[in-house]
Amino acid sequence: MKIDEIVNKHNCESKIPFSGAILFGTENESKFEQSYGFANRSDKIKNTTNTRFGMASGCKIYTAVAICQLVDKGLLEFDTLISDLGINLSKMDPRITVHHLLTHTSGISDYFDEEFMTDYESLWNITPMYNMTSTEHFLPMFQNLPMKFDPGTQFSYSNSGFITLGLIVEKVTGLSFIDYVQKHIFRVCEMNDSGYFRMDQLPERTAIGYVDINGHWKTTIYSIPVVGGPDGGAYTTVYDLAKFWNALMGNRLLSKQISEKVLYPHIKDSEFIHYGYGVWIVIMNNEIFKYFIMGSDPGVVMQSSFYPKLKAEVHILSNVSSGAGLIASKIDEEILKQPC
Repeated sequence: MKIDEIVNKHNCESKIPFSGAILFGTENESKFEQSYGFANRSDKIKNTTNTRFGMASGCKIYTAVAICQLVDKGLLEFDTLISDLGINLSKMDPRITVHHLLTHTSGISDYFDEEFMTDYESLWNITPMYNMTSTEHFLPMFQNLPMKFDPGTQFSYSNSGFITLGLIVEKVTGLSFIDYVQKHIFRVCEMNDSGYFRMDQLPERTAIGYVDINGHWKTTIYSIPVVGGPDGGAYTTVYDLAKFWNALMGNRLLSKQISEKVLYPHIKDSEFIHYGYGVWIVIMNNEIFKYFIMGSDPGVVMQSSFYPKLKAEVHILSNVSSGAGLIASKIDEEILKQPC
């Protein structure tokens, strides 16, 4: 597959060249691995395939897996009412279940509703982003908002819903959400380069996010919360993403029964796109073409895909605000052209 040609064509047609890393592999063998652009533009430090990049909402899958691990252990059920778990949402419908939260069908109003809002950075005009250091700090941004719809009646992508799931993880386990994921997901997968790093304490080999403002680059240090949480904000590498998919598909994170619940198309979003638990699913000709996670924030865009029929995967991480999704779609087109 000529991925380099896809990237070069994108760079010729887009005003913002791709900056990031790409890994394509099949059956545990790397077929293509390449990096582009700069991790630090001021110091001219180039991205490598070992560079850590932000994931934005791509790491909602970790929140879903964390919840499913608690179900696996008998500490929760998918039909558990969150009103029985002591979550303080004053306008909350008492019928909301864990399943509703996992599938974005809870009806809880989102603190950043992507159906109506486009400027994520504007959230921090009132609430300083450097104060957002724990899961509970997000509660005041949505806990008093009215319900958007009755639970289970619609699909509406919800960051607030996944913040609520993170609060459930903390209440049930007694651990902070970040500590739980580090211990029970990253460590199990041997994802040694992944973590919820503070933006003012980034470790080595971590890309700084950049946005283009009228032809001038600026960093995103004031654009997103200082540390990530249940709805997004972890950092990872393309190699760690491969480790995660390997562990998930190999039932090393969850039992086979619960893994199948994660990967089941619970909700149909459009003709081909469905949603499982924290994961998007493309179904074509009555078979699953791919599972994928994706994320987008100022200075972050990513897509990570697993193709079950081919046992192939493509991981695309970037530290600019465009490119990964377009490149991923072109790679999908090339894969669809391949003979069965």
